Amino acid sequence: MDKVETFTEQFGSLEQDQELMKSWLAENLVTDTVAGFYPGPGIQKLKIRFDIIKLREAFEEARKHFLDIGDGFMAIPLTRRPSVSPTTETDLIGRYYLRPDETYKEIVRDELVDEFAFSELCPEFERTYFETLHQQLSSRFPIGRMRALLLNTYKNNSWHRDPEPRLHIPIITNPGSLFVVNHHVTHLPADGSVYFTDTRGYHTAINGGEQSRVHIVATLPLKT
Repeated sequence: MDKVETFTEQFGSLEQDQELMKSWLAENLVTDTVAGFYPGPGIQKLKIRFDIIKLREAFEEARKHFLDIGDGFMAIPLTRRPSVSPTTETDLIGRYYLRPDETYKEIVRDELVDEFAFSELCPEFERTYFETLHQQLSSRFPIGRMRALLLNTYKNNSWHRDPEPRLHIPIITNPGSLFVVNHHVTHLPADGSVYFTDTRGYHTAINGGEQSRVHIVATLPLKT
C-alpha cells in the first residue's frame, strides 16, 4: 500500500511558515540607501572622476545625434572605426548571449562586432568634453566602442551576457535606475564616477523611474 502523506509532509510546516512570515513583517526595509552605489561582484567604482556638469553640457549638444535602436533604447555613437563613415546598424549593436525561454538553453544573438576597432573619436565630438573623457579613459585602458545610451522610462534590457566587460559613466539617472550583474544589484549615481561592470556575466539595466536614463558605455578589453 502506498504511503499516505501527512499534511506537513505534503505542504511543509504551517507553524514554521507562520513564524518566518512574522519575523519578515517585523522588518522595516524602507531605506534611503537604495539611491546609493553598493559595490559587489561584477560592479565596482574606479578612482577616476569626471565633471558631471561638463558631461551633461556635452550630452545636450549631442542629443541631435541620437539613433533609435529599439526596445526603449537610443544611442549616440561616440567612437568609430578609423575613417569609417557613416554609422551602420551593426555599429550600434553587437553579439550577445541569452536564455530566452523555459528550456534555459543559451542562444547567440546578433553579429559579432570587433569592439576594439572603434578606436577613433567621431569627428563631431572633437573639442568637446567627450574628447576629454575618451582621452582620459584611453590613457588608462585600451578603450573600444563608446556610445551614449538612453533607456526610456519603465523599460529594461534583456537578461543577457556580452563577450566583453564595460565601463559605465551615468550622465542622467534616477533612483529607479538600477544595474544588475548576476545576483548583485545597485544604483549607479550620476556624479561623474566611472563604474566597471563585468558584463561577461548575465546582467540587465532597469529604468523604473519617470525620467530617461543616459549612460556613456565603453567597451573594455578582455586583458590589460
